[in-house]
Parts: sequence; C-alpha cells; structure tokens
Amino acid sequence: MFSYMRREPGFYRQVVTLATPIVLQNLITSTLGMADTFMVGMLGEAPMAAVTLANIPLFVVQMLIFGMQSGSAVLMSQYWGKQDWDAINRVMGVAMWAASLVTAVFVVVMVLWPVEFLSLFGNQREVVEMAGQYGQIAVVSYAFMAITMIYITAYRSMEKPQLGLYILVSSMLVNTFLNWVFIFGKLGAPAMGVRGAALATAIARLLELTIVILHMCFNGFFRVKVGLLLRPGKEMALRFVRYGSPVVCNETMWGLGSSIFPTIMGHMKGSTEILAAYTIAGNMDKIGMVVSFGLASTAAIIIGREVGAGRRQEVQEVGMALNMLALLGGIVIGGLLLLFAWFAAPAFIYPLFKLSARAGAIATVMMSIQGLVRPLRDVNSVTIIGVLRGGGDVQAATLIDITPLWAVAIPLAALCGLVLRTDIIWVYVAMSLEHIVKCGVGYLRLHSGKWIRDLTVSDG
Repeated sequence: MFSYMRREPGFYRQVVTLATPIVLQNLITSTLGMADTFMVGMLGEAPMAAVTLANIPLFVVQMLIFGMQSGSAVLMSQYWGKQDWDAINRVMGVAMWAASLVTAVFVVVMVLWPVEFLSLFGNQREVVEMAGQYGQIAVVSYAFMAITMIYITAYRSMEKPQLGLYILVSSMLVNTFLNWVFIFGKLGAPAMGVRGAALATAIARLLELTIVILHMCFNGFFRVKVGLLLRPGKEMALRFVRYGSPVVCNETMWGLGSSIFPTIMGHMKGSTEILAAYTIAGNMDKIGMVVSFGLASTAAIIIGREVGAGRRQEVQEVGMALNMLALLGGIVIGGLLLLFAWFAAPAFIYPLFKLSARAGAIATVMMSIQGLVRPLRDVNSVTIIGVLRGGGDVQAATLIDITPLWAVAIPLAALCGLVLRTDIIWVYVAMSLEHIVKCGVGYLRLHSGKWIRDLTVSDG
C-alpha cells in the first residue's frame, strides 16, 4: 500500500539536504518574529494590536511577492532541469519587474494615506492611528524585499537553498537588535515605539538587498546577466503570464482572503484583546508551518527538475512520498502545539506579553484549533505549493487553494463574527474548515496523475 515510500538510494538524503536550510531559515525568521512581537507587546496590548492591524494590508503585499516567487519558481525549476541559464535570468527579470511595480503601488498608498487606508481594517481610532505610524515606515521595506526574495527563489530553484538561509538570518538578527534600540531608545537613540519597530524592519530589508547585489556581482555559481534582467523579452513575459499569473493570483487571493479574518476580528466586540491573541497565535502558526513549507519548497524543486529534464515516470510516486512525510510531520508538530497551548503558553508566554486573562484564553483556543488541523494543513501545503505547482498544474492548484477559502471559510467566519456575533472560537473554527475541503480535493488530483506538465516547451 505504501510501496511509493521505498525510493531510490539517496532520495531522502536529498530531501533533507534541500529542506533543512529552508526549514531553518523559516524557523529562525519565525522565532525572531516572536521576539519582534514580544518587544512591541511589552508596550501593551494596544501597540501589539496596532502592528497586527497594519500588517493586514502588508501581508497582502507579502503574498503578492510570494506569488511572484512561486510563479517564477515553477518555471525556473523546470529550466534548471534543462540547464537553461539564460531562461532563468529572463524569468528572474520578469518576476522582479512585476513584484517591484506592484509593491510600488502599496508604498504610495501607505505613505500618503496611512490612517485613511488602515481605517478600513479596524474601528478603534487609537489603534488605527498607531498602526498608521508603523505602516507608513514598514511598507518601504517591501520595495527592497521584492528584489531580494526573487533572487533567493532563483537559487532555491537551482538546488542552492543555503543562500536564503544566510541572507535572511543575518537580516533578522539585525532587525531584532535594531528593534531593541529603536523601540525602547537604547544606545542613545530616541524611544520610537511602534515606529522604531518599522524602522528596524526597513533597515534590515535594505541590508538584505545590499547583500544580494554584492552576491550578484561576485558569486561564481550563477552568472546574472543584467541585460536579460532589465529586458527579459516578450516571449518570456507571456510565458510568465500564462503559467506564473495563476500562482500570483493564487497567493494574492489567498493573502486577501486571509487578511479578511483579522479584519472581521477588528470589527468584533473586544477587538483589541482578540487581535492581541491573534498575534500570539499567528506567530506560533508560522513556527508550526516551517516543516511543511520546507517540504513543499523541496517538492517543487525536485518535481520541477524531474519534469523539466523529461524524467516523468516516477514523479507521481515522489509526490505521494513527500505528502506522507508532511502528514507525519504535521501529526508531531500538531501534538507539540497542543501541549504548548495548554501548558507552556499560559505559564510563561502570556505573562511576558502582559496579556489579559481573556486574551490569553482566546490565544489558547486559537492555538488548540491550529494543532488539531496541522496535519491537514501540512498535507495541503505540500500538495498545492510543492507537488501540483512543481509539476506544472498551476491552474488546478490555484482553484484547490482559493475556492474553499472564499466559498467556505470567509462566508462562515463573517456570518459568525459579524452577523450572528458568536464567540471568537466559532469564528476561528469556521476559518479552519477550508483545510478539510482542500485535503479531499487535493488527494483526488494528486492520484489522478493529470498534474504532470512541462511548461518550458511551446505546446506545454
């Protein structure tokens, strides 16, 4: 029954080699993100709620950038299988142009009209104004991030994920140190509060971009051709639109959909406590996702490479094996998250963040639900982000990912939170129902074998 788990010698070693730097990168980033949240949380629930509110539209920007990454990775991993270096340069160029132009729109809006824009996502004036102070500065960092993340994605697609680990860990360490300096006014700097957290983020992202530019100039593995980046060509642009735009649409619609959930919470009674709890639970959710995200990225690299190289015979079994690894990992991580939510968090974490009793109880419920659905979410991540996208089945992956979100989770969460005005637990349960639907549909698509497509050829 599980014969597909018996792979050729060296397969699982390759999975570990590729996944480990990505897992470590995301684990360290998420852990330091917790430190970031902790520092802002020391200022009180209102500042922490303000940062969460500002991050609602910023999360959409992040998802747009991630969509450009994922869309380019679908093509670059297959071109890597063909060893077509010029094509990889051209894909990078299209993705960098697209990510930079989209990000520029958000920068203009957040810099010129921060309070007016963020008023759409919350109803408490004090929190919205504080969120505007944070967002006006923090949004600039995404202009730098757009270039950095596309370059890191290119190296991941070429089976060199270590670069992203080195760059992002360096910047997050700098970010955490500068948070301490600017938030609390250390080493002679003024105490800037939430604005200090935003400034620290912007400086750290500028450091990332500086490292990327230096690496482009001096690395000996991949020659970046500036001419191809700046002028990638109409043919590649059209190919990216055809095969990358569904992924960009996927991540954008997923980001917009996910941002609706905290917007619903921001309009519920006791929204400050709810958003503060959501911030804690959200950071723990990011930590819980690191293994599945690492496996998903690894699956996209391996499957994309094999499809691009024309080795299609065992691709489906490889996808099934990686899915099983995700399920097992999700069971373990979900169990650990349940233990953390009920024992460690109330004893050690909530007092550090100065959470009220109600905010702490809400955070425990949210993390408990996360732990229960973790195995399904991990399987869905590997199926959609890794297997289907890596195999070139971008349209089906998009439909499977966003349809349950918009057709099931969002309407039910809005009904519970805004119409029926139920307790937050039912809103969070409604948010989680999409994962059950995705898992069933994704399983059927994976076993159909119809998702294996070579996107690098004209008749793709």
